[in-house]
Amino acid sequence: MNVRITPFWKATVITLTVIGVLIAMNQAFFWNPGGVSLLKNAYMYAVLAAFLPIVFIVFPAKKSQIDRPIPIYDIALALITLTTCAYFCVNAENIVTLGWDYAPVPTASALSFVFWIIVLEALRRTAGLVVTIIALVFSLYPIFTAYIPVPFLQGIPFDIKTAAQIHAMGVDSILGLPLQTGATILVGFLLFGVALQHSGGATFFYDLAMGLFGRFRGGSAKVSVISSAFMGMMSGSAVSNVLTTGPMTIPAMKKAGFTGRYAAGIEATAATGGTIMPPIMGTAAFLMVSFVGVPYGQIALAAVIPALLYYIGIFVQADAYSAKSGLKGVAKNLLPNVGKVVVLGWAYLAALVGLVLLLVIQKNESQAPYWIVGFLLVVAFFSKKYRMGIKGFGEFLYSSGKTIAEILGIIAGVGLIVGGLSMTGVSLSLARELVNAFSGNLILVLIAAAITSFVLGMGMTVSAVYVFLAIVMAPALVELGVNPIAGHLFVIYWATVSYITPPVALASFAAANIARTPPMQTSLVAMRLGAVKYVVPFAFALNPALVAQAPLPEVLITFVFAIVGVIFLGCAFEGWLVFVGRRPNWVMRALLIVAGLLTFAPELAFSVIGVVLGAVCFFVTRFWNLGGEHTPLGIDKDALSEESVLAEK
Repeated sequence: MNVRITPFWKATVITLTVIGVLIAMNQAFFWNPGGVSLLKNAYMYAVLAAFLPIVFIVFPAKKSQIDRPIPIYDIALALITLTTCAYFCVNAENIVTLGWDYAPVPTASALSFVFWIIVLEALRRTAGLVVTIIALVFSLYPIFTAYIPVPFLQGIPFDIKTAAQIHAMGVDSILGLPLQTGATILVGFLLFGVALQHSGGATFFYDLAMGLFGRFRGGSAKVSVISSAFMGMMSGSAVSNVLTTGPMTIPAMKKAGFTGRYAAGIEATAATGGTIMPPIMGTAAFLMVSFVGVPYGQIALAAVIPALLYYIGIFVQADAYSAKSGLKGVAKNLLPNVGKVVVLGWAYLAALVGLVLLLVIQKNESQAPYWIVGFLLVVAFFSKKYRMGIKGFGEFLYSSGKTIAEILGIIAGVGLIVGGLSMTGVSLSLARELVNAFSGNLILVLIAAAITSFVLGMGMTVSAVYVFLAIVMAPALVELGVNPIAGHLFVIYWATVSYITPPVALASFAAANIARTPPMQTSLVAMRLGAVKYVVPFAFALNPALVAQAPLPEVLITFVFAIVGVIFLGCAFEGWLVFVGRRPNWVMRALLIVAGLLTFAPELAFSVIGVVLGAVCFFVTRFWNLGGEHTPLGIDKDALSEESVLAEK
């Protein structure tokens, strides 16, 4: 039993969650009971009133208090949060019509400071101290901007009282674009992800991946790649993906003959792809809706090709490793029957397909996920294998409240960064100065953006990194001719690289903990397996066809060349040519890397040269390089032992 979350507090979280979801659904479906409709700012205050108190109930002030009863000060913070948000919600019309962000009544002015502090503390509990300090510095930026010696960093100054009022009641800070997107779109999608997992989606997708790929050489690794990709469609969180599928896939890979470091690296790298895998990507992808000004469906469509290339790269390396190591597959009769798995779990595939169709046809991101959640819950209550029941429904609501509260706590806090830059007007000059600093050289700006995204990603959430760089870096890329969607996706991709790259590498560390392997060595393996993720962002920034921002024929041709390039890169990084069953020497590996990079070039001539060069490397290695023996392609007829099969399951 959880000492902190007693039945009373769990019921409290569930009650607040139900209220918050109903408020969000009312806004999405325009129910407006009694003819009363909420203004935009009133709605956001109402959503925060429902979910922000949950942060102080569920997330302790210190990690050491996780197994202790909720202290009085956390209860007080939850009540103060509820009261403060409710006050602003009730007075939302006065805030707009009477300009309370500049000339409020004394109560509103005092509560502005309270709200500011509450949001910062919620951010600290959900995202950590580093991002909170950054948000605090930027929220205080308007107070000392006039004293900064760098001219383009000087902005419009404000006293601390006015700054607090604008942060709390203005439209560009806590209630800015991040929270507007989070409250209107993200709540439903987070609910969908939790519903899919609590109704048995994780087990279904793992069984499906086992049935499809378990019999091939190194099948356990391929199952990890595919099941993590499926899980990524649901949650969009790298670490939670590792913790969900890792306990199943990592022991199975180790039992099948993979080293612990390689097994953990595969899982960490595949799980990280969840942050970039449509239809539900990471939180930052939803924030793009407001910053880029396009429907989420268009963003998800643009992200399909890069995500597929990422997973193809991991898949190729896993296959190459299995071939050169002589790893076997599982006998077909010992694997789940694909047909039976699909029949029993048809609802999960229908949910994903239905969500995509609603996004494409209905084009209403705020309503689409609720329809699918309703469908999943109905199926779960009547399912024989994954029956949810009343207790399961309560756990679903509790997990939903916790997940939504965590994300909204982060987004509200990150809004302070936007507010500080917008309030002073500095955000308008940063992109221009960045372009001038690099003399308008696109490659240099891309490298600077990549390094900045990666460094910030080590200490901040992807959402926080994206919001900051969507103001600073992305406009500079767009100014230099990069497609807006490609520019913003570039920032997101490089922010997520930190999940598998030392020194932080949260996903790698989580996988290493499961595999009982050294975290840093595991991260280095994950880096190699995820190498495509370092290349693809530059490719689609220079060639928008890779994010579907071109005529369909051009998109398809570019995609085909990119697949070939990923295969070249995967074989080079792993040191085995999957189609000819030979180990290339270092010269051939170096040439394959060059060939792979050339295939991503925007110019067709370079892509063709890359394919030809890669083909020559394969031909030479097959007939003249005798450094490795041929391994048959396809299914290994030798099955694993019964013990290994049990480990797989």
